[in-house]
Amino acid sequence: MKLATWNVNSLRVRLPQVLDWLQANPVHALCLQELKLADDKFPLDAFTEIGYQAQWAGQKTYNGVAIIGPNESTNVQRNIPGFEDPQQRIVAVTVDSPIGDIRIISAYCPNGQSVGSDKYEYKLAWYAALQSWLADELKTYPRLAILGDYNVAPTDEDVHDPAKWEGDILVSPPERAALSSLLELGLTDAFRMFPQEEKSFTWWDYRRFAYRRNAGLRIDHVLLSDALVPYCTSCIIDKQPRGNEQPSDHTPVVATLDFTQKG
Repeated sequence: MKLATWNVNSLRVRLPQVLDWLQANPVHALCLQELKLADDKFPLDAFTEIGYQAQWAGQKTYNGVAIIGPNESTNVQRNIPGFEDPQQRIVAVTVDSPIGDIRIISAYCPNGQSVGSDKYEYKLAWYAALQSWLADELKTYPRLAILGDYNVAPTDEDVHDPAKWEGDILVSPPERAALSSLLELGLTDAFRMFPQEEKSFTWWDYRRFAYRRNAGLRIDHVLLSDALVPYCTSCIIDKQPRGNEQPSDHTPVVATLDFTQKG
């Protein structure tokens, strides 16, 4: 089973790239973020034509998340229960697997804009609500994967120039602590389960030739529950789409689960 995440920064603009990527890289779940489409504008027919189903939570112009997969899903949840928020940042589904139901969540965590701003405080409150909800989800669904754009680089290893970014948005200590609080629930950063190249990033600014210089951050993550970790055989960053014409500023991350392994 392959699980992937990709912030596409406008599905309207990037739809042909997503369809091409899916056909070249068949997955069991592709979690998308920043659809920037109202619910009624979601291009479901384009996905069904290539054999995929979809669940989504859309929002005109901003945000929006989706999960694309070849099979029907159940128990669909949109947004964090009990957390009043007009922004569409969460969609969760349950899918079948050889080891039982797996809960898959696509998450677009707030950016926060700047440290100390109102949007920064919203980001930390949103993370706290996410942590509380995930604690409950893990009790119901011990086999859980939450994938998405977390807008946090976990350590200096995930930053192209730690000194330049020190204390800034996406790397500030409270943000990193918020992400760590999710891991403490019994989740693991799949990418760091394996040896990786230095300077491995998932996001590069459009400005100042950042991609060409590999001046990026690793802010897109696949987090796996303890029950799934033994089955994970790889987690890679697919940089190819970032080199497309008119690319997203993010690129996909793909984790592979092998259920023939002993869990």
